[in-house]
Amino acid sequence: MLIHPTSNQQRGFSLVELMVTIAIIAILAGIALPQYQQRMINTKRADGIQMLQRVMQSQERYFTNELSYTTDLRELGYSVASSLETTEGYYKISAAACAGSTISQCVLLTAVPQGGQASDGNLTLNSRGVQGGNWN
Repeated sequence: MLIHPTSNQQRGFSLVELMVTIAIIAILAGIALPQYQQRMINTKRADGIQMLQRVMQSQERYFTNELSYTTDLRELGYSVASSLETTEGYYKISAAACAGSTISQCVLLTAVPQGGQASDGNLTLNSRGVQGGNWN
């Protein structure tokens, strides 16, 4: 014997159930998306930090031979004089004399973030080991 559903039985989802589900998904997305974006910025920062350290090592080798640092990155073996792009392209590195010093005494490397990384701010490293910006 077949039993047919009566008109009082509900089939599918009600509008209220659907709206509650959408609200829960929106709340979860509102929490997860900003955390994901911040994590991506932090991860991409490693690209800038790595290149700053690599260029500083080249600067120190150059200093050993020339008794001076340089602002021309070609003298360190790179293909450009200034604005060296990092491996992943998230930062551009440049060199300058430290404030209150000459280039023979101290060099300041600055990594300027590019594109979506711009909200992270500059990273700096000088030949005295002083770091600036958000290195966390």
